[in-house]
Amino acid sequence: MLDVIIIRIFFVLLVSVIAFFTGPFGLSRPVSGGLGVLLGVAIILFEIRLKKVSLKRLIGAAIGSLMGIIGAYFASALVSRTLLAGHSKSFIELVVLLLMGYVGLAVGASKGELLNLSALGGLIGGERPPKRDYKILDTSVIIDGRIADISETGFLDGNLVIPQFVLRELQLVADSADSLKRNRGRRGLDILQRIQKNTKINVQILETDFPNIREVDMKLIELAKALEGKIVTNDFNLNKVAQLQGVDVLNINELANAMKPVVLPGEIMKVFILKEGKEYNQGIAYLDDGTMVVVDNARKLIGKTIETSVTSVLQTTAGKMIFGKYEERGFSRPSHTPPGGVPSPQPVPNTSQRTQESAATPVSPPNAVNS
Repeated sequence: MLDVIIIRIFFVLLVSVIAFFTGPFGLSRPVSGGLGVLLGVAIILFEIRLKKVSLKRLIGAAIGSLMGIIGAYFASALVSRTLLAGHSKSFIELVVLLLMGYVGLAVGASKGELLNLSALGGLIGGERPPKRDYKILDTSVIIDGRIADISETGFLDGNLVIPQFVLRELQLVADSADSLKRNRGRRGLDILQRIQKNTKINVQILETDFPNIREVDMKLIELAKALEGKIVTNDFNLNKVAQLQGVDVLNINELANAMKPVVLPGEIMKVFILKEGKEYNQGIAYLDDGTMVVVDNARKLIGKTIETSVTSVLQTTAGKMIFGKYEERGFSRPSHTPPGGVPSPQPVPNTSQRTQESAATPVSPPNAVNS
């Protein structure tokens, strides 16, 4: 970028020096130098503006200008035959040339987008039309509210599209007689206002509707197909249906699950057993992020914080589940060796009563004779 600025400054200085020494239109050298600076700056501004124009518009403008100049030539030939030589004739010819050239340039640039460059066989196929990345918001993800936090971090780019039928559904929820639904709808409207105030993202309210389709989820899928965009949702069913129809989906729940800390089998973690599980002798605990932990042998420890060993981790689109096992740990006494050289048996936790009795029963020597 610095090299381009240096080249532009050098170009402006070169034009001003040429104008200073040549003195066009009989002007003095200082005035000619200032005029050269203005001309160089005007050319630089034109070059900057020209870079923003697409290739189709440039080709259309060139073709339109060429046709305008050709038309001006024939018009000038007609004027030269009908008018006598003089200032009026020169003025009319110059005006016709400028008029036809300008009209051809403007019309050609405006109609340039209709050109089909692919017909040239790939000769001019390097320029691709700018792709507009549309992300269509679902009602559930608006009410959820986490989309506002994600957009504020800058990780979400492109255009956020809010269809009009989603706004209508959100308004119906906000006007519901149920206080719970009404609060959820109002929360969604507040989230939309928060997103609109974010200057990092372009938010568009789209009026496109599909009257033949009644379900909002199917309307979202059809709109995503029409815009070639992605649906942002945390609805599990909409996620599956959209993927079956080839529509890309950004699931907020999947993003949240991907950001959770990784737990590997064999790790030890502290959990608070909240309730009993569905299976026998299971306890249920929850991490701070809402991840459910199923602990075997922990049913009798409800209301206590224990250490559990992770056995497996199950990852699904609906969330993550951690399975662990509680192993009761006891502290064994120091081993004691009697004079006979055979260590005395130490008590082992969680052994059955029959094992303890058999361990306490003395063993008859081999030479003993039963009476």
